[in-house]
Amino acid sequence: MRSRKIAGRYELVEELDAGAMGQVWRGYDAVLDREVAIKLILPELISYPEHAEVLTRRFRREARVTARIGHHGVPEVYDAVLERSVAHLYLVMELVHGTPLTRFISSEAPLPISWVASVVAQICTVLSYAHAIPVVHRDLKPDNLMVAADGTVKVLDFGIAAILRPDVTRLTEAGVPMGTARYMSPEQVQAVQVTPRTDLYAVGCILHELCTGEPVFDGGLNGARLMWQHLFEQPRRLGLLRGDVPEDLERLTLELLAKRPEDRPADAQEVFERLIPFLPAPGERPEVAERGGARLPDPTRPYRNPCAPRPRPDQSLVEQSDAEPVSAGEALEAIADAEAESDELLTEDRYTQAADVLNAVLKAASDALGSDNQRVLRLRQRRAAILVIGGDVRRALPEFDRLAAAYARVAGPADVDTLECRRQAAYCRAELGQGTVALEELRQVLARFRAERGDGDETVLDLRRDIGYLLAAEGQRKDAVAVLEPLHDDFSVIYGPDDARTLEIRDLLARLQPPGT
Repeated sequence: MRSRKIAGRYELVEELDAGAMGQVWRGYDAVLDREVAIKLILPELISYPEHAEVLTRRFRREARVTARIGHHGVPEVYDAVLERSVAHLYLVMELVHGTPLTRFISSEAPLPISWVASVVAQICTVLSYAHAIPVVHRDLKPDNLMVAADGTVKVLDFGIAAILRPDVTRLTEAGVPMGTARYMSPEQVQAVQVTPRTDLYAVGCILHELCTGEPVFDGGLNGARLMWQHLFEQPRRLGLLRGDVPEDLERLTLELLAKRPEDRPADAQEVFERLIPFLPAPGERPEVAERGGARLPDPTRPYRNPCAPRPRPDQSLVEQSDAEPVSAGEALEAIADAEAESDELLTEDRYTQAADVLNAVLKAASDALGSDNQRVLRLRQRRAAILVIGGDVRRALPEFDRLAAAYARVAGPADVDTLECRRQAAYCRAELGQGTVALEELRQVLARFRAERGDGDETVLDLRRDIGYLLAAEGQRKDAVAVLEPLHDDFSVIYGPDDARTLEIRDLLARLQPPGT
């Protein structure tokens, strides 16, 4: 019997797993002569054929961002195949041979501390690369982690949660909580802003579970109870559950599980560095672990043969491209051509290339027209916006900062372009987990717009909403309520009580209320 083939090249050979989002098959790429993993997104997650088209485009966009992670711990994503006749969406990926992390976990046979530290440190190594973009996983859990035969920890399904989420802006991504309840951060429970520190909370849940064999919180079959525990209950100390857990490892776990994102470690690199004392030394003999009579792959191997996370990026560098001198007229013509080409690339969701096309003419245009020329500033602003759309906020942030300073020099600190660039820089900071700085920046921008336009202006309303959401994401519930309650009243008057935007704020306010109120 011949295997079923999709897209004329990928053969479905053997079903490997089935989960909440779909089935995973071992497949074969007949064109490149290699094994692949093929994930079938469940048809019930696709409402109608047009929805499948939207998901396919979203997948390609997110896959391009994910591909930039460039770490061996992230399986490559090769293709998205849509069978229009049945509205089936298949994701074609690197096939990983290994053991799911779930098979490591046992309350009756605790894992050696060096094993636990090795698994979590490898996860942090992957996250250091992903968060540098930044790409936030959103659904880290043992089911999405695999220990390959060589001991490498593979982080699966990067971008899948983002692909299936509602197509709304990232900062206002409020509404339905996304993630797995047992590993869901407080900000995910509230369905507000997620940042790299959201993944760190899940790392804390995984670290706790690997050490003890038990989840941080156990709401039984009551999902609402479990979410309430993430919001309000303190986790049990590891030392009470397992006597040989070092105090420093217990302290790290508790910090990772902090309710407020900014109370967690600064980034994955810090977590990695704090795990170093518990990692095996180079050349040290491995500790063998078994489950069900089978020897498990050894995640300590990369540290007995050391590896390290990616260095933190230097945001002080200004991107430039080599360019021959041109006249002012030639510069204007080159800008127009680059913008037209960039527009074509954007229609195909090719954000990185669209931004690079604009960057290629910036140096020559700046030299010919002047660095503070309005045409040059607009080109830079357009490129920075494309970087944000493409998920590359870490590169966009310093450019928006420089643009805000340039517009302030040219037109003054109250100029609309100055304020808009400051606003976009704040959004980038929020995305990168710098919530306190982002809030201060947004408040200053709001004060400027409010003084000029009043509370009913659309930009002012958007800023008030974003500040409220960010306060909620930072765990500042009282302050968030103080912002969102009057905003809800204003939305009810301006848009109507049944408008989707009004209802969204009402629902968030309900989630922010303490239990029993």
